[in-house]
Amino acid sequence: MTRDEFRQIAVNGVWKQNTSLVQILGLCPLLAVTTNLVNGAMLSLATILVMALSGIAIATLRNLIPHEIRIPVFILIVATLVTVVDLLFNANLHQLYLVLGIFIPLIVTNCIVLARVEAFANKNPPLQSMFDGIFMGVGMLWTLSLLGGLRELIGKGTLFSGIDMVIPGLSPLQIFPADYPGFLLAMLPPGAFIVLGCLIAWKNWIEARASARRKPLSPAPAIAGGSH
Repeated sequence: MTRDEFRQIAVNGVWKQNTSLVQILGLCPLLAVTTNLVNGAMLSLATILVMALSGIAIATLRNLIPHEIRIPVFILIVATLVTVVDLLFNANLHQLYLVLGIFIPLIVTNCIVLARVEAFANKNPPLQSMFDGIFMGVGMLWTLSLLGGLRELIGKGTLFSGIDMVIPGLSPLQIFPADYPGFLLAMLPPGAFIVLGCLIAWKNWIEARASARRKPLSPAPAIAGGSH
């Protein structure tokens, strides 16, 4: 894999084809889990692990899988990997596992995973497929973390709520005063839609400004002069 291929895969996954802000995939966990930064980040890390391993497995076996039954086989491979990740979370991060609940097993049906193994891993070598899964997951990671952080900050006035479930002994940061009344809408599904819409608008604004800067200035029209 060349450096240009690596750069293209990274940029596509993290920004250009961001699964949450461009492709708008996986809205169920995106809206339900991101009540705080920690939940969004940890679910994204689980998804990254599944996407990287499934990309390697499917890219390696793609020539052995009959085209007619590829989707059921893909789902079987992804389901096996999700089961492993689910058991690891249950064994090592049990409290967080209880908070994330059904959304870890639901990675099996997440459109992000199935879309990438069908569109990329099924047509590319294992190394490229692994990095595609990782960077698509990284795009999901920063988006869900930012969305969860904004909702938590506006809704509760804190950041890293629940971090003690991942790293015992740590406490959340109290950003706003302790008597901050909170803003309930930010913690509810309508608030998730509003914040997600603002993030999509922010990304489109950045791209529009970048496109305007790259656009060459048109030459000034020549003024025709004549003698009398």
